[in-house]
Amino acid sequence: MAAVPALAGVAAAFCLAPQALADTPAAAQETAHHAVVANATHLDSTSAQLLAAIERTAQHKAASGPSTYTVKAGDSLSSIAGRAYHNQNAWPVLYWANHSKIHWANVIEPGQVLQIPVKPARIPDPPSALGPAPAPVTQADAPVASPAVSTAQPTEQVSYSGGAPGGSFGQCVIARESGGNAQVMNSTGHYGLYQFSASTWAAYGGNPADFGNASVAEQNQVFDNAVAQGGQSNWSAYDGC
Repeated sequence: MAAVPALAGVAAAFCLAPQALADTPAAAQETAHHAVVANATHLDSTSAQLLAAIERTAQHKAASGPSTYTVKAGDSLSSIAGRAYHNQNAWPVLYWANHSKIHWANVIEPGQVLQIPVKPARIPDPPSALGPAPAPVTQADAPVASPAVSTAQPTEQVSYSGGAPGGSFGQCVIARESGGNAQVMNSTGHYGLYQFSASTWAAYGGNPADFGNASVAEQNQVFDNAVAQGGQSNWSAYDGC
């Protein structure tokens, strides 16, 4: 602000020239001349001081080094770059400036203090990998799928081939209960061509260890035993055979 009065003094002095000086005595002209020189000298001194102050400020800013930022939850290098540089694509500047404390560009933790350098004229290239590669899934880590209930029809249809007790009734039960799929297990735990429950299977001579993987011959034998001992009532009420 000191330059304003000096400039006003200079302007006032020049307002005296040339006609005003011509109309004044020689002594007055000499005084005015010295005033102009003094004001010009003061103006040059003020400008020099201002330039020196600007230079000192720039030097202080350069000496103070880059600013810092403490990472918060939800932050990423790109979001920080967007706030610091108004350009999210400038995040490699932050990555390389803080590479000693952040190994992966995609992995920064709340509480980390990052250096925020002055944005360079050229943005450096990003790292070749942004984060760690996913760990390979081993057989032990792989999720175990729940066994699905089989409803598909086998390629080879199995028909009743037991003894006399089952007869055509057995063929009807197979068609209604399993469609000929000898190894089907339904959602309630009934199994095989005739959809035995585990208790019925064991009650009519089926090997409990074979329940769920019994041969067709064994299933026909257990069915014949059930018909011979208990009649057709185990199935006729449900299958309409």
